[in-house]
Amino acid sequence: MIAAVLVILSGVVAAQLVPRGPVTTMQALLSMAILLVIGIGAGVATGRRWSALGAPLLFVVTFEVARLGIVGPTVEAPRLTSLYGIIAFVLGRGIAAVLMLLPLLVGALIGADLAARLGRPGARRIATAGRVGVVIGLVALLTQGFFIARPASTAEILGPDGARMPGSVSELITVPIGGHDQSLLIRGRDASSPVLLFLHGGPGGTELGAMRRDTSLEDDFVVVTWDQRGSGRSYPSLDPTSTLTLDGMVADTIEVTEYLLDRFDEERIYLVGQSWGSTLGVLAAQERPDLYSAFVGVGQMVSQRETDVMFWEDTLAWAEGAGDSGLARTLRKNGPPPYDDLYEYEPVVGTEHSWNDYPGLDLSHEMPGTLFVPEYSFLDRINAFRGFFDTNATLYPQLQGIDFRVDVPALEVPYVMVIGEHEARGRAVLAEEWFDLVEAPAKERVVFEGAGHRPNFDDPARFAEVMASVASRFGG
Repeated sequence: MIAAVLVILSGVVAAQLVPRGPVTTMQALLSMAILLVIGIGAGVATGRRWSALGAPLLFVVTFEVARLGIVGPTVEAPRLTSLYGIIAFVLGRGIAAVLMLLPLLVGALIGADLAARLGRPGARRIATAGRVGVVIGLVALLTQGFFIARPASTAEILGPDGARMPGSVSELITVPIGGHDQSLLIRGRDASSPVLLFLHGGPGGTELGAMRRDTSLEDDFVVVTWDQRGSGRSYPSLDPTSTLTLDGMVADTIEVTEYLLDRFDEERIYLVGQSWGSTLGVLAAQERPDLYSAFVGVGQMVSQRETDVMFWEDTLAWAEGAGDSGLARTLRKNGPPPYDDLYEYEPVVGTEHSWNDYPGLDLSHEMPGTLFVPEYSFLDRINAFRGFFDTNATLYPQLQGIDFRVDVPALEVPYVMVIGEHEARGRAVLAEEWFDLVEAPAKERVVFEGAGHRPNFDDPARFAEVMASVASRFGG
């Protein structure tokens, strides 16, 4: 009874404090340590080896019941019939099991053996195989603790002499935005340079690693890469999801901008948005044009709903041409978007690189290849994927009513559209239509040959040149 109460209480408390499982370094390390101790306590209290299975099972049941109401694919009922569902299960319950159930299991075995050593009546020492398992478990816990404990950091910007360049800025910081802690990577060779705020794609994406693959922008700008709420390093600020709204994201963008204006004593900054970030950037620039010298839309989104319908059409045509009858049958069964079920988008968007393949496509510019930089901790890398599911599931439905061809006929800031030569039809057609009709003090269309939806990452050196040109024309 003591062991059961101990485990049940730990499950209830964990559900209140870490309802999505540990999502920060500190949460992970504390969870591992505390649950190891609770496991030892449960093992000592029972004096039985079965506690090694009973304690984790009871914890899981309690934890799952106590966190009912938390929303998102990684915490809701598992959907193991799709690749997206399997990934969401691993990111949510799989990672939580390693961080929470493994220490509980190992601790229970240690406790049961300790009870026998203390002479508890009926307690028996675990067998040799069990002791070997305990040692392996402890080694596993120490190893994962070592990797988890490594903090995220960003390197200093060095001069020709190998020392930190005077006047440069290189920071990985957390600031309160909209009442939630959010992460900013700030880097520039000269802190007095113009400020560029980069809005990543998604919703729920993160591009700290992609931005670090080529630092050309840092020569002419103070480059600020923001992990938006619920994304990457800012994933721990996702909850409560009821307050994660499109209007709130626009307000956060403006608040980040005002922070940067005050921090670097600027009157205006340059705003760059890629994919979903281009949606967010247009809305922010429309609401507060006084804050921005220019807006640059990369992989410009215009109407998410119409883009998805065109993707459905192109995917279906490719599936029929390629003889993939299963995919074609699924697409016809689901019909064209929008969908209420996030998982129904998987067959629509999951094969883009198959039917829109091009010679310059380099998947190393995308996740997970971009995650292996010091700017991410171990949990940040996990959260980078979690954000694509949980944050996207909350925000994506809110984008269905947007159509810039109707909603944004004009911008009061200079506008530059950067589009890849091989951009998918569902994005390119709409982007071209909106570019032709939108009125702005100045506007320019730049096509990157050989590039796709992410031309700034396909050819970062050229993008840096484009931005330097933008600053020379629209600065001041």
